[in-house]
Amino acid sequence: MAALAAVMTMGIGTLTACSGVDYCSELQNYAEAAKNLDIKDSEAVGKMLDEAKKVSKSAPDDLKDDWKVVLDYAEKAKEANGDMTKLAELGKNDGEKVASAGAAIAKQAKDTCKVTIDG
Repeated sequence: MAALAAVMTMGIGTLTACSGVDYCSELQNYAEAAKNLDIKDSEAVGKMLDEAKKVSKSAPDDLKDDWKVVLDYAEKAKEANGDMTKLAELGKNDGEKVASAGAAIAKQAKDTCKVTIDG
């Protein structure tokens, strides 16, 4: 469950400078959608998911697979529709690989876009 919350709220950060304008700009929008996300709120998860889809399209090639992991996870979280049992099971099954993908995304965000993503 902690991994799910970390990934779903990993967008908390500040954009200070950017190369790769489209990706960095989309990353900032994603950060806003993910900020203070209530994982039990299917509508809010859907909004965050929409922003994540936009970011993934402009993501650098070396992060495409990481964004796919995050998107798949977010889709499943949205489908859980706030059911804490399903969300806990999702965290148990996929949490480790999502945490790894989230860490790669966060590192690149900091290094390239100067976006700090806290989990």
